[in-house]
Amino acid sequence: MEGTAALFFCFSLLCLCSHARVPPGSSSSSNATAGDELALLSFKSMLSSGPSSLLASWSMSSHYCSWPGVVCGRQHPDRVVALRLGSFNLSGRISPFLGNLSFLQKLDLRNNQLVGQIPPELCRLGRLQGLNLSTNFLQASIPGAMGGCTSLKVLDLSSNELEGEIPAEIGALKDMIDLRLHQNDLSGEIPQYLTDLRSLRYLSLYENRLSGAMPPTVGNLTSLQHLDLEGNMLSGAIPSSLGLLPSLSWVNLEDNNLSGSIPDSFWNVSSLRSFSVGNNTLSGVIPPGAFNALRHLEIIIMSTNQFHGYIPASISNASKIQKLSLSSNFFSGTVPLEVGNLGNLHTLQLSANLIEAKEPKDWEFLTALANSSQLEFLLLGSCKLGGALPESLSNLSTSLRYISLSYNAISGSIPRDIENSFSGRIPSTLGNLTKLVGLSLSNNNFTGPIPTEIFNIHTLSTILDVSNNNLEGSIQQEIGNLINLVEFRAASNKLSGQIPSSLGECQLLQNLYLQNNMFSGGIPSLLGQLKGLQIVDLSSNNMSGQIPMFFGTFSTLQYLNISFNSFFGELPTVGIFANASAISIQGNSELCGGIPDLHLPSCSSDRPKKKHKSLVIPIVISLVAASFILALLYMLLTWHKRRKTTTPPTTIMQGHPLISYSQLVKATNCFSATNLLGSGSFGSVYKGELDDQAGESTNLVAVKVLKLQTPGAVKSFIAECEALRNLRHRNLVKIVTACLSIDNNGNDFKAIVYDFMPCGSLEGWLHPDTNGQTERKFLNLLQRVSILLDVAFALDYLHCHGPAPVIHCDLKSSNVLLDADMVAHVGDFGLAKILFEKSSVLQQSMSSMGVRGTIGYAAPEYGAGNMVSTHGDIYSYGILVLEMVTGKRPTDSRFTQELSLREHVELGLHGRLLDVVDIQLSLGLENEHQTVNDFSRKTQINCLISLLRLGVSCSQETPSSRMSTGDIIKELHDIKESLMLEIQNIMKQR
Repeated sequence: MEGTAALFFCFSLLCLCSHARVPPGSSSSSNATAGDELALLSFKSMLSSGPSSLLASWSMSSHYCSWPGVVCGRQHPDRVVALRLGSFNLSGRISPFLGNLSFLQKLDLRNNQLVGQIPPELCRLGRLQGLNLSTNFLQASIPGAMGGCTSLKVLDLSSNELEGEIPAEIGALKDMIDLRLHQNDLSGEIPQYLTDLRSLRYLSLYENRLSGAMPPTVGNLTSLQHLDLEGNMLSGAIPSSLGLLPSLSWVNLEDNNLSGSIPDSFWNVSSLRSFSVGNNTLSGVIPPGAFNALRHLEIIIMSTNQFHGYIPASISNASKIQKLSLSSNFFSGTVPLEVGNLGNLHTLQLSANLIEAKEPKDWEFLTALANSSQLEFLLLGSCKLGGALPESLSNLSTSLRYISLSYNAISGSIPRDIENSFSGRIPSTLGNLTKLVGLSLSNNNFTGPIPTEIFNIHTLSTILDVSNNNLEGSIQQEIGNLINLVEFRAASNKLSGQIPSSLGECQLLQNLYLQNNMFSGGIPSLLGQLKGLQIVDLSSNNMSGQIPMFFGTFSTLQYLNISFNSFFGELPTVGIFANASAISIQGNSELCGGIPDLHLPSCSSDRPKKKHKSLVIPIVISLVAASFILALLYMLLTWHKRRKTTTPPTTIMQGHPLISYSQLVKATNCFSATNLLGSGSFGSVYKGELDDQAGESTNLVAVKVLKLQTPGAVKSFIAECEALRNLRHRNLVKIVTACLSIDNNGNDFKAIVYDFMPCGSLEGWLHPDTNGQTERKFLNLLQRVSILLDVAFALDYLHCHGPAPVIHCDLKSSNVLLDADMVAHVGDFGLAKILFEKSSVLQQSMSSMGVRGTIGYAAPEYGAGNMVSTHGDIYSYGILVLEMVTGKRPTDSRFTQELSLREHVELGLHGRLLDVVDIQLSLGLENEHQTVNDFSRKTQINCLISLLRLGVSCSQETPSSRMSTGDIIKELHDIKESLMLEIQNIMKQR
């Protein structure tokens, strides 16, 4: 293919040279058309397309003007004027010989798999008016020669991997109407020369890394209609000149660092339809007459800022508003009655403000909205709403689809603020909301039973959440009417009685949370019909009976918590019951059996006594005699084996003397269960106290005892010893010694002794088991960043700076251990691969094993059988980053083939950040929003966004697209420094 391309290049150059020497006339025209054909064939030659490609018919057997995607002109029928090859499934590079299509006016290569740079030769196409290379994998910077396309009106390079600054030469394209550079990695400031494009109507630069202030000369763009700068790092104030643009219709400045107030000029832009400034640090009030001129406004998003004051009554003048989002600010007072006059309103988001509503008159806006029959989404959680839930909600029966009135009992602080929370009974009239798909009333002070009428809302599907209230009584059998319900939360109430068997009729139920109530009786057998269950939490109730076997048959079940009840009998061992980390059974003293990792007592079987007692004595005597003979044989075999066993070497790794089995027995108190720290596939880890050689002091150690009966355990032992033999790094778990010996029964015994990590594993901090703990573990944002930086240092050493490149192959939160100073150490090298140089090719060492990591963390290419590489560790690290920020395992029940942890985070990065962030961090942000320095809150939000983007970048599907350890460390350094600087500023203020 490369040879063919080279031939086309050379031949085309010859043609061009001959064309330069030919005088005007038919010969020149013939050479020009031949040049077009050669340019197209050259373009094809640089693409990786098979015989089924849409370009398969591009051959000299037919005229090129008839080829798919090729458009020739009317005045010059043999000259190519357009290439329309969007979504042609093309891969490869863009040929620079397209620059020879001198009559080309439109080039459309969008939505393909093109790689490499944008050829600067394209920029000599003086007739080119439209260039669309969006949604490919183009890299490097935008060519500065782009200014040569002087006729260019539409330039779309969005959704690529372009970097660097926006070239100054684009400012010379005076006819530019539409400029789209969004979703790249462009940096630097928005160049002021862009504001010289007086014809520009559409400017889209969102989701880049642009910084600095918006150019104050943006008011020069007198034709501008659409401006989208979302998701950058812009700072400073919004230029007042922007509000003077006469045709401005769409403005999106969300997710930046903008500060100051909204310029008064903005409230006079009569053409404005959409105005979004959410997630900045803007402040100030909305003027009383702000909406008088905004009669065409349809969307206004000012959420997650520092606005205060009242919502003005003039909002009724913006009668076309469809979405009003003012959440996460400091707005106070009541919702004005005039909101009820917004007849087109379908989304009202006022949550996380200081808005009050305690009297019936405070809810009159709902009565007015009922007349419009348009409101679909009502979000008023985390405000200061109290008293009884208004009956007027039921008047929205023809439109309302989702209600969130949660957390009004948590008004910026914990514990509950009972005065500012809904109380009384949940009105039965909510059953009139026949189009409702989601209802969230959690964390209030509701009493009484759950109204049966709610269970008759057949559309209720996404969630029904009444948790953390004071609800009483039983759950009625009518809950079975909610056959489409996916998630039911009724935890932390005073509900009693038995779990209704009709719950088994909710065939789509995935998540069931009934913990911390007073339910009694057994688990209904009809729940066995819920094959799609993913999370079930029945902990801390008064339930009893045996654990049903059907839970073990649910292939989708990821977590089962039945702790602190009175269940008894034998615990199953199949399905989820075979995974000790996926079930919680504490506080059920009568359970027995189960897998060994659960450490339950064996189940006794009361056999009937023998009627013929005369047979007992002979049987006993026979058994004793047989046992004696077998014992003698066993001793002889053991003695023979000991004699044949060669003495183990004094060292297994340089600088690490071996230790005896008896020393480890003493150190671990005979490997007692009280010293057990954890158990994995290939070994169990015990805490031990090891005497030094002089016997004067003891050192705490962790002893990993290999389960030699497990297939692959010996290879794991060898791999770990081989990997750690010469490794020395602050962020790797340090090996103290090893043991190759024989236990008291004559069996082989192998163990590795490490430094003890008193703060346990990272997994234990991210996903703590709170049962029996006096204090809940918590990692703040700075600690999480520091731990991620420690792990990145460890990977950088393993991949680049050790004696030989080492691939860990099993990086996950349970293999990151924390010392007393919360410094992270990477451990468990049982699957590690050592690479060595041979004939310029990196080969795997003999320690390689077939196992390629843990589900959820293992790189996708391993599933296809590809050889392990450092890129695989980077993928696992990316997943670890996302786990650290979201607080969710990659194997969480909510993640399926349709939605992975990475995809969940990507959704959150598009305006729903707090929906994906770990609840411990987001609650901290909400609290800080109310009580602490708000700039600190904004800094933390920016850091969270940077961390999530880092995790997404590291976990790209394509291995070569993932970041290097050096770039990861640099990015984390910047994040940590910004947090440290913020802490210093706060300390100075105090």
